[in-house]
Amino acid sequence: MARSLYEWLWQHEFWLPPGITWEDMQESEDIHYPQPRDLLLGIPFALILVVVRCAFERAIALPLSTKLGVRDKQRPKAQPNPVLEKFYSMRCKNPEEGELISLSKQCDLPVRKVERWFRRRRNMDRPSLSKKFCEACWRFTFYIISFFTGLAVLYDKPWLWDHRECWTGYPQQPLQPSLFWYYMLELSFYWSLVFTLPFDVKRKDFKEQIVHHAATIFLISFSYCANYIRIGTLVMVIHDASDCFLEPTKIFNYMKWKKTCDSLFMIFSAVFLISRLVVYPYTVLYNTYYYSMEIFQPFFGYYFVNTLLIILQLLHVFWSCLIIHMVYKFILQGTMEKDMRSDTEESDKDEEREKMREKEKNGTPCFSKGTSNGYIQRNGSEPPNSRAHLANGHVKER
Repeated sequence: MARSLYEWLWQHEFWLPPGITWEDMQESEDIHYPQPRDLLLGIPFALILVVVRCAFERAIALPLSTKLGVRDKQRPKAQPNPVLEKFYSMRCKNPEEGELISLSKQCDLPVRKVERWFRRRRNMDRPSLSKKFCEACWRFTFYIISFFTGLAVLYDKPWLWDHRECWTGYPQQPLQPSLFWYYMLELSFYWSLVFTLPFDVKRKDFKEQIVHHAATIFLISFSYCANYIRIGTLVMVIHDASDCFLEPTKIFNYMKWKKTCDSLFMIFSAVFLISRLVVYPYTVLYNTYYYSMEIFQPFFGYYFVNTLLIILQLLHVFWSCLIIHMVYKFILQGTMEKDMRSDTEESDKDEEREKMREKEKNGTPCFSKGTSNGYIQRNGSEPPNSRAHLANGHVKER
């Protein structure tokens, strides 16, 4: 059964244009074609990248964050409570009002203290600023290396300048060693991102990131097996171009260098929107959908690779909407809005209000910066028509 499945999967009708069979793709001493078994190298290479990343973050990124003044915010810790901890881990991290009341009765605690416990517990799970800094440093380092590697590999390739060259002689296009290692570098990196998903900073577009990684790995793998190497290299170098500006924007944001961050954000926005909404559709989508038809007739691989490329484009549109919204806010407010993808930390302002209420209940008056009339009398007394707090917590009009 396994052999039948294997033979069905690797039918040349799926992977190659009409009129081409696997016999036409036989290798020789001088000519090498992509082999599906080569993709297995991406797994051990990805594990090596994970090890390199851990070493980089500990030995370079973390000390660098300290020198650059990146400080983690001191967060109040949630007191140990087995009942609340079990509910938090097994049921829900943000309980509704009815659940808060039920939990307060079980723990014999006020509802506000239960609410405060969940707020602090959620903050404890949020990644620290230094962790975000280290992750951004690693990705910035990789994207810079990958982007310039791609440029060095493709600079003298004819399909970088004339996109119709992507299909000249397809699929009998020999695999060059530089293209092989460039592919392995990119494939290994995205596999490493999948391996570290449970430990990386989770943002609001976490599900979209999973779809992006899956589509990218499938696209790289399929394009390699079907020898879409030339179009695949264009996809990778286009994606790396904008990512080179995204990660330093995050780094300077964590360092509180607002002007530098804002400038890089505008550069990133321009590069992202141009590369993903203009260059990518023309260089890749139009090229794959129309120019390829000048060489061969449609087949399964043609439809499949175009489907994956369109999925990536839909994700580009999704992220472009977020970026355009942030640019709009930047133009109106004059400063970059916080990353809409980030999960912001919850404040403890409610705790300050609770402390004020406790003081009021104890008979201690609490004054704000201004009274209802906009002033505080010089003799320290309350303005007329103000309210006095009694020791029992009730309010009496004077």
